[in-house]
Amino acid sequence: MTTETASAVTLPGGEMLAWSDRTDSAGDGPLAALAARLVPAGARVLLAGPHGPALLDALAHARLTCLLRGYPDAAVLADRVDRVLVAGPHGLPAGEEYDVVIAGAGLDAVESVEGERLGWDGLLARLVAAVRPGGDLLLRLDNPLGVHRLVAAESWHAGRSDAEWTVGGVLDAARPANLEQARERLAAAGMRAGSCYAAYPRPDLTTALLAVDELARHTSSGLFDAVLHTACTDGYTGRFVLADPARLAADALHAGRAADLAPSWLILARRPDTAPTDPDRQSTDHEPAGTDDAARPQPGVDRSENPPPGGGQTSPLPAALVAMTGGAVVEVRDGPQGWHWHRPEGGATPYAGREVAHREPDGPDEPVPDGRLLRSLLLDGCLRRDTALLRGLLRGYADWLDGQAEQGQLVGAVALAGADNLVVDGDRWAVLDRSRRADAPSPVDVVLARTLWRFAADLLTGGYAHPWTSTLDVAGLTVVLGGVAGRDFDRAVVEAAMQPETAAAVAPTDPPPGPRSYQQLREAWLRQREENTRLTALLRWTENLLTTRERALRRAEAKINLLSGSLSYKVGRLAITPARMARRGARAAKRRARAAISAKQGGQQ
Repeated sequence: MTTETASAVTLPGGEMLAWSDRTDSAGDGPLAALAARLVPAGARVLLAGPHGPALLDALAHARLTCLLRGYPDAAVLADRVDRVLVAGPHGLPAGEEYDVVIAGAGLDAVESVEGERLGWDGLLARLVAAVRPGGDLLLRLDNPLGVHRLVAAESWHAGRSDAEWTVGGVLDAARPANLEQARERLAAAGMRAGSCYAAYPRPDLTTALLAVDELARHTSSGLFDAVLHTACTDGYTGRFVLADPARLAADALHAGRAADLAPSWLILARRPDTAPTDPDRQSTDHEPAGTDDAARPQPGVDRSENPPPGGGQTSPLPAALVAMTGGAVVEVRDGPQGWHWHRPEGGATPYAGREVAHREPDGPDEPVPDGRLLRSLLLDGCLRRDTALLRGLLRGYADWLDGQAEQGQLVGAVALAGADNLVVDGDRWAVLDRSRRADAPSPVDVVLARTLWRFAADLLTGGYAHPWTSTLDVAGLTVVLGGVAGRDFDRAVVEAAMQPETAAAVAPTDPPPGPRSYQQLREAWLRQREENTRLTALLRWTENLLTTRERALRRAEAKINLLSGSLSYKVGRLAITPARMARRGARAAKRRARAAISAKQGGQQ
């Protein structure tokens, strides 16, 4: 440890010298993007609890103070921030205030076990006291009844790891158990709760922040459906869970309960600015003397265009912030014309297919179309055995592709428009996200077959009920779906369309990709048992057929042997033998005569 590092870390007593709260997950990209919009340049920010490097990078324009409880974490951050306090809430100097206080890991990760325990309300009161009048508090709260608890394979109350010395739940009355209780606690502490985001897919991994108010208003939004499905599928990949979290989150959305089942919430609260400005107020180490509230940067203001501190216009916060592969965060903003995408330079999107494609550099703020996700509508039709609805959707999709084609070829974003990237609003079809475009044109039938194959694979591996025979494999079901769509596909066309995705590698008895759900694994086991039962019955029928044929052959052999030993058989052989010998002799004489004639003719020549 260098001298500079040691001087940047303050140890007032009560620090945990051998404890670290760092995790391997880097799931604070959306939090970092939101904090960057809230914090103006030059603002004083207190980061209470452990936070990832993405948040530090996003707040490089601010003056950062970190409040931690573990000394190893402080030593790592000492050269990246202005100051590090190690002791939990007791390390905060009395009277020191900040423009923004961020507790993105919750309050449990702030309190040290080496000092007096304050409890949840005491921790909140201490952080609220550190927020200047007119300042903001960004607080994360875990949900004891979130999706992560409902699908967990292990009991949440049986934790025995070092980090689980306290276990929170609805029985713990010392902390809020839902959003309403959290708002009441904030109001009692002198804060006015404002915007709130539902954080998915896990408390320790946030790749999507969705505005709670928007979730309540847009329960059939194709955008929210796609975001929740992707976040929960990717966030639980390889994990054993009781049920599919993506399916549960999507169902909660349509039931208007996506915010209630969020694994955690991110609440933005403001401390009312009721006290008059005191020009003689004592300054702190992070506020030069003479700085008043009028000149101080105002938090809670959209600074996406980097206006000067204390200026600029307030704009509404995004309706959603979604982390992409590679760390970039895409925002969905609300404007006069409705929702629209806002992407950083070089950003990407998860809803544009898996083919080789490129990002369109023009128009990074294209609108987000309204409507329901095609994948959800198709699943709904399959589960209800509504063949009329399925026929209308699939034929409408095929006709829409025909209308978008030029000389039978599809280009651009339409060539990647699958069931998970297409929304339907009545008779209107639209691509959810047009930022990714195919590098080469594709025939209409290839695009249609590829989409239907993917849906068929999801349908069979996910164990969803459907109105067709259960003995179909993925390629066979794709052919059936093509017929419903009014297209005559055969297996060769389907396999040719899916060559990049190794269509033959997916079997109906396989579990779906992503989380290892016990329910879906059980469904896969049941499908395998049915397949084994069918194969066993086929094997038994084949064995019975072979046994019947063998018995018939044995009876025929017995009859032949019986007949060969009878008197009539022997007399017949005696009568037939001279005739056979005469016939053979005649054939031999005939051959000798032909040979002699051929030899004589050859000599005359």
